[in-house]
Amino acid sequence: MKRNFLLLILISAINIGFTQTTEFNGLNVYFNGLQANNKFMGSVAIYKANKIVYSNQFGFKTIETKDVPDENTKYRIGSISKTFTTVLIFKAIEKGSLNLSETLDTYFPSIKNAKKITISNLLNHRSGIPSFTDKKDAYLSFNTQFKAEKEMITMVSEYQSDFEPDTQASYSNSNYLLLSYILEKVFDKSFGQIVTDEISKPLNLGNTYYAERLSAQNNEAYSFVIRKKRWKQETQTHGSIGLGAGSLVSTPVDLIQFSQALFQGKIISNESLKKMKTIRDKFGMGLFQTNYFDSTSFGHNGGIDGFVSMFRYFPENDMAFAVTSNGLDCDFNAIETVVVKSMFNKPFDIPIFSSYEHSSKQLNTYLGTYSSPSFPVKLKVTKLKKRLIVNVASQEPMLFDAYEKNKFKLDAAGMVIEFFPDKNEMAITQGSQTNVLQKE
Repeated sequence: MKRNFLLLILISAINIGFTQTTEFNGLNVYFNGLQANNKFMGSVAIYKANKIVYSNQFGFKTIETKDVPDENTKYRIGSISKTFTTVLIFKAIEKGSLNLSETLDTYFPSIKNAKKITISNLLNHRSGIPSFTDKKDAYLSFNTQFKAEKEMITMVSEYQSDFEPDTQASYSNSNYLLLSYILEKVFDKSFGQIVTDEISKPLNLGNTYYAERLSAQNNEAYSFVIRKKRWKQETQTHGSIGLGAGSLVSTPVDLIQFSQALFQGKIISNESLKKMKTIRDKFGMGLFQTNYFDSTSFGHNGGIDGFVSMFRYFPENDMAFAVTSNGLDCDFNAIETVVVKSMFNKPFDIPIFSSYEHSSKQLNTYLGTYSSPSFPVKLKVTKLKKRLIVNVASQEPMLFDAYEKNKFKLDAAGMVIEFFPDKNEMAITQGSQTNVLQKE
């Protein structure tokens, strides 16, 4: 709260950020900068005005061969798979094969509280069943191997409940793994075949399916993590581990097409969709609600191995975006913010990645108090080792990092300051607004 108040003081009514000359030029500059600095690899798409208005790919789908992705390159979408699983559950309900109040003991009586846990509880994370991914060491000891249903059920059955069913909510991958097994019994097919037959084929989602192992030959991206400033390929979780909790692959364009069909009543009924959208303790059924500006969106995030993804659909605007990443070394929320601002034609900031090391003597020339009759506050500049600190009255200090001689940045606020020691001046820039202050 302090930082937000400080920024309001500094910028007043200034128009902040990067204003796009062509609608998505700024977005390309932003992602090219992330790519060039090993911050992001992946694919991005935006839908508005009844069409895909932006689609681009960055980085590599394989590092060794430097193969670049295209619009049809598939990425693991992690927990976004849960939205697909929820849709399949409601399709089964609409066919009369399931109902929300049916209890888990019909299928898996060995699980704690199975007689109390309903299909509805599994869908909105109110079962009390711990997530099998929470015990990290144990999970990472088997996640790359095939696991049969019997093995996974035995493991989940050993867990003690975190709480009584339907008394609270807690996110659990176990819920959606169990829903996947239930779907296989109801449809009498493998989970992958159900996804293909019930969703992908009818909606013509040729790049969305269940995958046990990823293959570059199938135009599927591998995932990577940064180690010692270089991308290193991450191990693959076997698809059998997550099924409908996290084992689908897709593309941003397919995710947008899926979300549009879902919210326009082309997959399940409006009554079923309303239940998916109903939020209790922050959870819907396979959906989360997120507000941006004055608009409401529904969607889901996903993460598995080195993959991170998200999709959002805005029912009132008929707009959507999706991001699938196979390499991330920055704040995914910051990427989300930039994409949303671009979609709503709002200005946004382009981060600066270069660095520069000043001598202690040179830093001393910048220190002091700066002011201007046209600027609402005084800025006191001090230092902490190789970084500059800018203070405004009793507000939270801001730490700036050097990126060129005499130039410093604060990426979190999109602010840049430049010093002119021979003139005893400093210029502070945020977005398109620059103010020059004199040293007192």
